[in-house]
Amino acid sequence: MNERYSRQKDIVPRERILDCKATVIGVGAIGRQVALQLTAIGVPYLQLIDFDSVEESNIASQGYFEDDLKRFKVHATADICHQINPQLELYTIEERFKRSTIVGNCVFVCVDKIDTRRLIWDAVKDKVSFFVDGRMSAEVLRVISAYDERSREYYPATLFAADEAYRGACTAKTTIYCANIAAGFMLAQFTKYLRLLPVDTDIQINLLASEINVGES
Repeated sequence: MNERYSRQKDIVPRERILDCKATVIGVGAIGRQVALQLTAIGVPYLQLIDFDSVEESNIASQGYFEDDLKRFKVHATADICHQINPQLELYTIEERFKRSTIVGNCVFVCVDKIDTRRLIWDAVKDKVSFFVDGRMSAEVLRVISAYDERSREYYPATLFAADEAYRGACTAKTTIYCANIAAGFMLAQFTKYLRLLPVDTDIQINLLASEINVGES
């Protein structure tokens, strides 16, 4: 077991990650990948929150298996996480996030709606040390992190009114490869946080145009 994390020990400091209790809210396209990656890099504690069940359209767009159909997404994802690390302390909540929901000290938000993001932020902003929000539409993604005073002040400005959100066709909304990239950028910010390095507050990427913008925009 000592060899499990040997190739990442200078990137993911073991002593820091062992203090992390990770909560993933929403285990759809991005959240499922975040959960698997967190498990693989060695978080000791993982909490998955989602009320939804696996539908046929989730197989191509979110990476679920055909045998997962009609199962709660948190259960299907938890099974894979435990295959990666049987010693993982893992908890599932098969319902919508509530203000009263108890979360870990590191929160990964992977939900669809701005109103839900606002609810989560208002509920956890004073309780967590690291917060990251992954957003995606088709081949465009955005990753916003809040971990210090400045970034915590910035994040609420990204919670625009729900009626201002871009609404693409449902057949051009989700791609598994964009979700994987979004999850990777969320984990990259998390590992920077673990190494006490500067974290990028706001990253926006357009895969179709091969464009990336980093900063508080």
